[in-house]
Amino acid sequence: MSVQERKERERAARERLIVATARELAEQQGWDAVTTRRLAERIEYSQPVLYSHFRGKREIIGAVALDGAAEMAAALRASASAADGPRARVTALARAYLDFAARNPAVYDAMFELDGGLAFASEDTPQPLKDAFAALLESLGEVAGDGVHSALFTEVFWAALHGLATLTRSGRLPPEDTEPRVELLVDRLAVV
Repeated sequence: MSVQERKERERAARERLIVATARELAEQQGWDAVTTRRLAERIEYSQPVLYSHFRGKREIIGAVALDGAAEMAAALRASASAADGPRARVTALARAYLDFAARNPAVYDAMFELDGGLAFASEDTPQPLKDAFAALLESLGEVAGDGVHSALFTEVFWAALHGLATLTRSGRLPPEDTEPRVELLVDRLAVV
């Protein structure tokens, strides 16, 4: 291994450490607790080293969001592939989405609530965000119904899931009614 390859590998490892530490701190104490000073202390590097990877908190939030999108896409695909039939796939997908949001609140915030400097629904959208949407579209496209644009249907279904996730987490919807909400959403929106 060349010196350059070793330096690139070390740099990538430092970057993963910064992102993992930011995510951990955000999950434990919220995003307000994530500062470059605290991150530098936790990873035991100077702030200039941190700034050599990210220009600031916004970019760190964006990196956490991209990691989260990749994880969400994998979870959605795994849940859908384990289900038998369109209705079961959509139900499993909805459950997996809501479960991901509940288990990873800070990551979910980084993905959809905070400014991570990421472009959505444009040519500049990063691939992990496109993959997360594609993971939804793969199962939802088959239940959109005749004459319904599958991407638009997926956006509406996703918006409903996002609303359920955020309203439940904020205490505005009781969590014990999540399953009936999923069933209602699937029954009323999906053509299965």
